Amino acid sequence: MRSLNVLGTRFSYNNPHHIEKDRPVIIVANHQSMYDIPPLIWFLRKHHVKFVSKKELGKGIPSVSYNLRHGGSVLIDRKEPFKSIKAIEDFAKRISKNNWAAVIFPEGTRSRTGKPKPFKTKGLLTMFENAPNAIILPVSINNSWKTLRYGKFPMGLGAHITFDCHKPLELNQFEDKNILIKDIEATITKTIIV
Repeated sequence: MRSLNVLGTRFSYNNPHHIEKDRPVIIVANHQSMYDIPPLIWFLRKHHVKFVSKKELGKGIPSVSYNLRHGGSVLIDRKEPFKSIKAIEDFAKRISKNNWAAVIFPEGTRSRTGKPKPFKTKGLLTMFENAPNAIILPVSINNSWKTLRYGKFPMGLGAHITFDCHKPLELNQFEDKNILIKDIEATITKTIIV
């Protein structure tokens, strides 16, 4: 984050809500760039944030890949959906047992223009089923795509990246999880500025 400050990047984190520390939290967010991740770790650090991530990120990125492999996150292979679902099941149970936070980007991949992609539901439904006592925290991320608008070089200058946390939801209060996912998606996308 401090390295991005050199490029004029600013970060704003808006969370007017109290999130209990002794509960598992499933953080559901849109995904615009790799620079969504360090601020989520920093601003939500008291919740021991872990990630649902694609296996390709488990190698080749100094410190990040090591953390994903050894820090409690889960790496999934999107070419093997059955193994991926099983891995997410185990991950959700671990999150629930340890009262950690899990970040999932239901779009499946980042939006290169900031415009949200439709949510994929299978991973979320698996998380919900295996961590039924979790709190859901919807988060809208804006403008991080601007850091990579030209690719990795040159980096975009002067982006103001914002993280807006919406009202936390008690997962066990919702019977129809598909409707819940649609509501979460609507909540997140309505505050994304494109």
